[in-house]
Amino acid sequence: MITVIKPGMQMTIQDLGRHGYRHLGIAQSGALDPYAMIIANRLVGNDDNQNVIEITLGLAQLQFQCATVIALHGADMQAKLGGVSIYPGWCYPVEQGQTLTLATARQGFRSYLAIKGGIDCHAVMNSTATDIAAGFGGLTGATLQANAQLPITPFDGDWPQRGAIAPAKRSVIRVHSGPHQQLRSQQYSDFFAQTKWQVSPQSNRMGVRLSTEHNQLMHTHSLPSLAVSPGSIQLTPSGEPIVLLNDGQTTGGYPLLGTVISADLHQFAQLKPGDFVQFEFVNLAVANTAQQKLDAHLQQLTIALKNLSIR
Repeated sequence: MITVIKPGMQMTIQDLGRHGYRHLGIAQSGALDPYAMIIANRLVGNDDNQNVIEITLGLAQLQFQCATVIALHGADMQAKLGGVSIYPGWCYPVEQGQTLTLATARQGFRSYLAIKGGIDCHAVMNSTATDIAAGFGGLTGATLQANAQLPITPFDGDWPQRGAIAPAKRSVIRVHSGPHQQLRSQQYSDFFAQTKWQVSPQSNRMGVRLSTEHNQLMHTHSLPSLAVSPGSIQLTPSGEPIVLLNDGQTTGGYPLLGTVISADLHQFAQLKPGDFVQFEFVNLAVANTAQQKLDAHLQQLTIALKNLSIR
């Protein structure tokens, strides 16, 4: 069992998401940074889709009521286990009664805590991911609160020390051109790609809102609703783009500037209010190459962990 002493800004149980239900209006949910989640899971010997705890900003405390093995990945939250510093990208044995303390995130915004064997909670539509807006998944369909009890399976055996790096961060996000190119002049696309955008405080797991001074993207277009997905970049009438994330809606009537390529979407998990980001339009070949590079990163980890277990 794990007791949540202090949940911080937003702590939820997530896996790789709820897929195959968007036609019913069900959001994907799941870890905003699936690569940090997958790497953390592999370090403790879990399946890639085993649920983890997604921690936003930090300022959290968890107490372990039994022995286990954990791994943190994602933002560095200056974590301490039993008062001793531990670091993202490594796995650590935990003794019964120890407390994991996280300070404020630095070099990122979200961290993923994988526990060997995962958290025992009921799956909804084949996923234990927490959908906060819909109110299901996780333990109670909501963010974790103080005194919540998270059931886990104890593990007190030997476990090798393992570490792995995360994919490189990017300040320039690659996007596909949107389907509404004909609604605006080329200057719209040029301005979007040439502007340094700032992440607004009005951002969450549903989407990241972006702002800039002297915005030239204001419009009055109203369109019939069409399907949208994580990565879709909606252009609001105020001219502030919104990059939809995992908890975002399934349809929308705003014009679409483009779609973030799948290989870059996880970068938004680590952007906090006040951070800056830029965009560039790329073709399908560039997007495919980027995804292959990410897949190769995970494959290299698989090989490294396999070789470690053979020794």
